[in-house]
Amino acid sequence: MPLRGKDHSSAVGDDAPFFRSLGELDDWAATANFTKPLAGVLPYTPRSDAESDNSVGRGKLLVCHDYKGGYSEKPSSLAYTFNFWSLCDTFIYFAHHRVTIPPSGWTTAAHRQGVKMLGTLIFEHAESEQDCLRLLVGRLPHSRTGPARSSSNSSLPVSRHYARLLADLAYQRGFDGYLLNVEVPLQGGIEQCRALSTWISLLEAELKQRVGDHAQAIWYDSVILDGQLRWQDRLNSYNLPFFLPSSGFFTNYTWPPHYPSATAQYFLSLNSNSTAVNRSTKRLNDIFVGVDVWGRGQHGGGGLGCYKALSHIDPQFLGLSVALFGHGWTWESQQDREGWDWDTWWAYERLFWVGPSTASDMPVVQDVPNQSGLVCAHGPYQPIADFFQQSLPPNPAELSFFTSFSPGVGRAWYVHGVKVWEMEEGSPGWTDLDKNTSLGDMVWPKPTLSWHEMERSDALPTASSTLVMDDAWLGGSSLRLTLDMAETEEDDAFFRCVWLPVQSLAITPNKAYTMTIVFKTEAGVDQSAELDVGLSLKAQLEPVEHKVDITSESDIVDYGSGWQELSIQFVVVTPHRPDIRAEAGLILGLIVADPTQTSQVSITLGSLAVYPSLPPSLVDPAPKIIWADFAVANPRTPFTGALTWEIGGQHMPLTSINIISPEDPSPAWRTSHASRSPFLYFNIYVNASVGVEGHALLPENAIFVGTTGLDGRTNRFFVDPACLPLSAVKEARFLRYYVQGVTERGVVLPWEDCVFVDVDRS
Repeated sequence: MPLRGKDHSSAVGDDAPFFRSLGELDDWAATANFTKPLAGVLPYTPRSDAESDNSVGRGKLLVCHDYKGGYSEKPSSLAYTFNFWSLCDTFIYFAHHRVTIPPSGWTTAAHRQGVKMLGTLIFEHAESEQDCLRLLVGRLPHSRTGPARSSSNSSLPVSRHYARLLADLAYQRGFDGYLLNVEVPLQGGIEQCRALSTWISLLEAELKQRVGDHAQAIWYDSVILDGQLRWQDRLNSYNLPFFLPSSGFFTNYTWPPHYPSATAQYFLSLNSNSTAVNRSTKRLNDIFVGVDVWGRGQHGGGGLGCYKALSHIDPQFLGLSVALFGHGWTWESQQDREGWDWDTWWAYERLFWVGPSTASDMPVVQDVPNQSGLVCAHGPYQPIADFFQQSLPPNPAELSFFTSFSPGVGRAWYVHGVKVWEMEEGSPGWTDLDKNTSLGDMVWPKPTLSWHEMERSDALPTASSTLVMDDAWLGGSSLRLTLDMAETEEDDAFFRCVWLPVQSLAITPNKAYTMTIVFKTEAGVDQSAELDVGLSLKAQLEPVEHKVDITSESDIVDYGSGWQELSIQFVVVTPHRPDIRAEAGLILGLIVADPTQTSQVSITLGSLAVYPSLPPSLVDPAPKIIWADFAVANPRTPFTGALTWEIGGQHMPLTSINIISPEDPSPAWRTSHASRSPFLYFNIYVNASVGVEGHALLPENAIFVGTTGLDGRTNRFFVDPACLPLSAVKEARFLRYYVQGVTERGVVLPWEDCVFVDVDRS
């Protein structure tokens, strides 16, 4: 969450963010409440199956995030954030603690895009061997105990305790499973390995029962069947016993070029043996071939040379999946260079994931000798996106789609286009993954234009995309799309119309949706051109283009400062039943005074929302905050503590009821049934009073304090001392806190539907 101030206490973040040992996990679990998940973490919603037929059997992308040891994201500094979720199927938050729990903001960001989020269970170095044994036998008793009668069977028993506890933890924190990383020799040899493979099956079962069928337990290629720590860099008979009970297999990354195909051949040979692998439960794309972006022993040398490794894995045609490890390399390897800043990183990050925006920016990657000292010939540079099919976010009918085009970082905070807070001078910015939304998955590395409902011989405008942080509608950033038009001699070039797709979507045919966009336009320096903006959707399933029926279009709403809003309602009319791929975008009318001269226009997108339209017979109550409360954390600092509130809905007054008899079959009214909180987050403000209560305190004059989203809890904000402006606290008799809601559709509640709570100094 963006928070005023810096050096905030740990109270603003997640409770118990990780565990250094299994004993520490047991101590915490003794008082934990596992009956309900954290309500502030967005639950997982699966992606639609609206994929093209050629997606079946393709490899998937698992991204393993090892960045500065983990937990480096702070509300008062800039950090790496991930923004190419449409390429990714599973994301692992990795750190070197015994149990690494993904921060709640990371989990929400992944789930918003239909991506599974995993934590990490790791055993490394000699001191972890005891915990590795404890994992199997369960929690240690405090009393004297033993077998009722001695037995000649010396094999290890396997307890469900930690399988159950880790599944409970995943359920409670809202994430979807674990990477299992055992990088210590197992002194118990084959018997301990047998017990461990059994335990993996227990964990897998507990996760699916507690979290859901989508839950995963991914095994990392490390120990082999006799307990030796011997990375195999592929699937073979030495590590097969650990792959079979797991959801997937993550190979080590120091493999020679022929190993991926050897892995595929070995797996396919197992499929011919019905006693080894059940074809219905294991697939080739359950094997994730490791690629280390840092290039440690990696074919191709890592970095921008990762494409050389990916070409051997061949996820699109061979069908193996990829585990990309350490992608924070784009930040960590460059951050000490002179002149480096966030914008420099973002350009490098885009180059790595989606490629250059112009051919002149295509990098030349030097060949690196492989482990045999030979150079493996590869073609020109390819970004990661070239190897994977772009996936769609969850259908807006299941999870409302909203983006404020936020990478999860910023330098200020905007509400309805007004800057309510700016970082202190010298502070680089804020990081909050809870605010991470799609950046428009169809505009990078550059937008793709086509003529809209016209055929023309003159060249299309060139388009570029930029994230801007000095102007926004909601949050800390917006998306600016710039169109440059070359001179033309065409007689009708005074007005031209282009289609610019922004975001891919999964849409249910014959279902009504509402789409809303907030934007502002800007002509070039010479004011020689202007834009006419329309909003639309195109739905396609090759080779048939479906009819999109725009059932209504609102008038443009002007919010001031150039910001405008446009809404449409649409239905995709087709006999096709499964969800279809669609693209939400802009119809841009280009109006130029003199087409024989070059000209430029830009449009800045502040937000885009897509959600199901309610039938006219249903009335949706307007979201409302009902009350707020405050619990002081420390009497010595009475203005700091936990701010909580309750939310609800409120109908407009009912003017009439058309019930004419007790037998009338029509209900007097109908309402929709919301299944989750309608809010994305809440803004918190403060006003100080040095006089009596109620003394001319207006919410419009309040000072921004921060937003929710850092601790995974709903309807709660911890007011840290560092959040409060000294000018407001020093002489205040009491403080008035305001809670302002922002809905999942990007609507900021009017102050009439928000609340305050007063906190006395004494």
